[in-house]
Amino acid sequence: MSILKVSGLKKVYSPRFGGNKVEALKNVNFEVEQGEYVAIMGESGSGKTTLLNILAAIDRPTEGSVILGDMELSTIKEEKMAAFRREHLGFVFQEFNLLDTFSVEDNIFLPMVLAGKPHGQMKERLVPIAKQLGIEELLKKYPYEISGGQKQRVAVARALITNPKLVLADEPTGALDSKASDELLRLFGEINENGQTILMVTHSVKAASHAGRVLFIKDGEVFHQIYRGNHNAQQMYQMISDALTMITMGGEGR
Repeated sequence: MSILKVSGLKKVYSPRFGGNKVEALKNVNFEVEQGEYVAIMGESGSGKTTLLNILAAIDRPTEGSVILGDMELSTIKEEKMAAFRREHLGFVFQEFNLLDTFSVEDNIFLPMVLAGKPHGQMKERLVPIAKQLGIEELLKKYPYEISGGQKQRVAVARALITNPKLVLADEPTGALDSKASDELLRLFGEINENGQTILMVTHSVKAASHAGRVLFIKDGEVFHQIYRGNHNAQQMYQMISDALTMITMGGEGR
């Protein structure tokens, strides 16, 4: 069952003081099935960040539609947008976006606090997530007291606490060393196996090789895609590397 449907997406930016318009997205079309793990790749300026912002309901398209579940994002009123994001989307950022004045536990609870959920419900949701992510011993600490890898696991817990329809991850391994990156990607795999739909924007071939499907964005369009199928991570890594070479050399997508 399709949980996300992107159709005819176009985004044009008009400079405030005149000049040429910038067409960030031209005609983006794809669907994401419930329980899928999809990576989006592309060179700087390809449009992937703009696409992520539109999927996150942070920006609105010039044309086209984004449907999450049965909700068309462009029909959501501005005053209800923050609540929609909290209830339906989970976010994992490269820079963690944790509040140093809040404990780890309170950082994780924040989306549910803003949604007015009772403390008992928050605690009930946190216990299995903290155990799965291995952060049970960190809950009373503060972000400045823990490592980068631990911070990112806390950020993942915060993304999962509301049981979102879709987790959007923006370069989640970008600020991590190789060991912490490997651990995070392992956890993403486990979370996905448990049924969580994940869409990740990344420059990292290694990170993308853990996904079930990789979409390649070029010049504001979906240029190419590959599926994991029965391939292992090493084979997927090579397929992604070959695809990026093809794109850089100007080959034909398919």
